[in-house]
Formats: sequence, C-alpha cells, structure tokens
Amino acid sequence: MTLGKDSDNRLVQIAERIAELGHPTRLLIFKHLVRAGHNGSPVGAIQEELQIPGSTLSHHIAKMVKVGLVKQVRESRTLYCQPQFDSLSEVIAYLQEECCINECCRPEENSSQ
Repeated sequence: MTLGKDSDNRLVQIAERIAELGHPTRLLIFKHLVRAGHNGSPVGAIQEELQIPGSTLSHHIAKMVKVGLVKQVRESRTLYCQPQFDSLSEVIAYLQEECCINECCRPEENSSQ
C-alpha cells in the first residue's frame, strides 16, 4: 500500500503516541491527567499519587510532551501537566475510522432458523 506524505506523517504520529501510551507508567500518568481534566495536574500531585521518583516521572512526562499527548504549563512555582485531548481524539479516530467496514456484506449466520 502506498500512502501520500501527509498519510505517512499521520501514521507515524499516531504510532508514536500509541507507543508512548503503551508503557504502563506513562499510561498511569496519562490516565491521572485525564481524570484531572483540561487544567491538568501539578507534577507534585502526580508524583505523590503514583509514587514515582521525580527523575523517573520527568523522563516519562518528557516522552509524552514530545509526541503531543501532554503540555506543561508553569504557574508561579507550580508546573502543571495538561492532557492534550485533541491528540488523544486523533488516536481514537484513527483506530475507529474504518470500524466494521468489511462487515457489511457478510451473510447473517443461522438465518435459516
């Protein structure tokens, strides 16, 4: 299958996001942020709730920032992590865009009963 440049870029971007969410610690962090909502959560609160060492947490957050799943915003002395719901929606839309497309022409099973 040959794709255009835009399709190739989109595929790579989606794959990178899925890969980052495929790590158990990052998935827990992201789920914490989703529960927090659009305003996100202070890094300290994430660390406290999930019991992750600071350097490890920074490493995982940086990976999610790099692929656009998380944005960091500083307010005074507090660093907030905000989930990027648009990025998550793009991943979900990609996975669902052809859902059941090949199912339409299959005859029903046990239709003679």
